[in-house]
This record gives sequence, C-alpha cells and structure tokens, in this order.
Amino acid sequence: MDGFLASPIGILAITVAQTLALLVPVLIAVAYLTLAERKVLAAMQLRRGPNVVGPFGLLQPFADALKMLMKETIIPSGANRFLFILAPILLFMLAMIAWAVIPVQDGWAIADINVGILYLFAVSSLGVYGVIIAGWASNSKYAFLGALRSAAQMVSYEVSIGFVIVTVLLCVGSLNLTDVVRAQERVWFFIPLFPMFIIFFISALAETNRAPFDLPEGESELVAGFFVEYSSMSFALFFLGEYANMILMSALTTILFLGGWHPPMHMVPFTWIPGFVWFALKIALLLFVFIWVRATFPRYRYDQLMRLGWKVFLPFSLVWLVLTAAVLKLAGWLPA
Repeated sequence: MDGFLASPIGILAITVAQTLALLVPVLIAVAYLTLAERKVLAAMQLRRGPNVVGPFGLLQPFADALKMLMKETIIPSGANRFLFILAPILLFMLAMIAWAVIPVQDGWAIADINVGILYLFAVSSLGVYGVIIAGWASNSKYAFLGALRSAAQMVSYEVSIGFVIVTVLLCVGSLNLTDVVRAQERVWFFIPLFPMFIIFFISALAETNRAPFDLPEGESELVAGFFVEYSSMSFALFFLGEYANMILMSALTTILFLGGWHPPMHMVPFTWIPGFVWFALKIALLLFVFIWVRATFPRYRYDQLMRLGWKVFLPFSLVWLVLTAAVLKLAGWLPA
C-alpha cells in the first residue's frame, strides 16, 4: 500500500482526493451563500425571502442551478464565440484554483508552498483578464464599458491590498500562509494592524465588485455591466465566480488578520472544537458583513470610488507600512 501511495498514480489519486475534499464544500458553500444573501437581505428589509422550494427554502439553490442548466446559451451574432464562452470559464476556474494554497487547518492545504501569498496575488490579478475578455468578446458598448470600469477598479484596489499584505508579511517574516496563521497564536494581527484590517476588508469589497463598489454592474447606467449579454450557465459561472471570490477573500482576511484556525484566546474552554470549524465560522461572519454592507450603503459614484482607492487607501497603507517597518526595526525584529 505504501508503495502505491509513493507511486505517481498514488500521488495523483491523493491530490485528486484532497482537491475534491476542499472544492466540493466550497461549491456547496457558494450555492448556499446565494440563499443566505437573499435570506439576510430579506430579513433586513422586513420580508420573507425564498421559502417555497424545500423546507424553509433550503432547496432554492438547486432549483436555480437546474433552471440555469435547462436554459439555452444565447451567443450574440457579432460576438467572438470562443472568447465569449472562455471568459466565464476562466473567471470561475481562477476562483477555484486559488484555494490550492489556503490552509483550513494546520497541515490541511493542498499545496503548502513557501510563496502562497504570491500565488494568491497572481491568481487574483488574472481575474481582470476574464472580465476584459467578457466585455470585449460580447461586442456590446455596455459590456465593454463595464469591463473597463471593472479592470480599473480591480487594479486600483489591488495596489492597497498589496501594501496591506506586505505589512503582514513584515510581521511574520514568511510568505507561507501556514506561517502567517501560526504567528497569530497569541495575538491576532487585526489588533496591532487594525487600520490595515479595515483597508483590506474594504478593498476586498471593491476587488470582488460588491456593493457599495459594484460599479461594473451598475444597473442604472450599464444594465448589468460586463456580463449583460450572457445567459444560462455562462451567466451562472460569472455569478458563482463572484460568490467564490467573496468566500476566498473572507478566507484570506481570516488568515491574515483573524488567526486562521486559532480560537479566540478568551475561549480557551472551546479548544476542543476543530480548527477548521473556527476557520469556517470566521469566514461566515465576514460573509455576513459582506451582505450587511450591501443592505446598508448606497453605490459610490465612480469618481468617489477611484478617489478613495488612490488618494486615501494608497497613501495611508504606504505610510502604515513604513511605520510598521520602522517599529519592527527599532524592536530588533527585522534584519539589518
């Protein structure tokens, strides 16, 4: 048995099993996040939300998926057929492969590589290509304008996200995500780096095109943004990709600032709870805030969005990075 596990086929089988063990729960979470959002928004607006399909509406995500699968995929006559179909697949695949380096518990990562942060940053940056390809291949002015908006928005807020991540890495001294979590065994980073935690979470809202930064999908002026021409499963892949990115950014926020799988220090009696359960609870809390923000704040104007990114978040995160490096150097925690 040991010989089989050490063989190329055995290694491949283990990798496939690990991948399915991670991605299947993620896909189920994506499906039920759509239901949770509709339920939470309904509660905040004093209405019921989905409550017909299954008990308490719990089968609604499967009904939506079945409806999407049964609909016809309509491709506009002037569209580039290959790129039109490729764009949603690319966006969804990028949202999935980013999970390869996410440690849900100590030692529970498909690829526990030493440059996990760089891998995540590279994968998230590639998401712009899916949006641009979708807007251009649709051969629609509305879709193209939405794609340009989204690309500019994502690039703008990735800069501040980068500075926030570098600040955390200075405190850890490693690019490995598992090391980042282990460094927070005593104190979670959101306490000493609270301003950066706020900037990172708000930038995550902009990075995932969520309210109040959902300018690429501005219904009032762009109909539906870069996926206005999409239907059926091609539209569903954009939808699922957005929600998968929400879960991914919540997981990254948990790893960088909320101690990953570590329980809160004042909850020592609950240390018997597995680490991945704490990890999932923190992600669920952040996702609730995602939905709460959508129900609370109106959409920004585009000039306000860009001003916030370039004139507020960028200089503030840069100054905080320099201050953090200076403090760590004075404390003797940084090499000469």
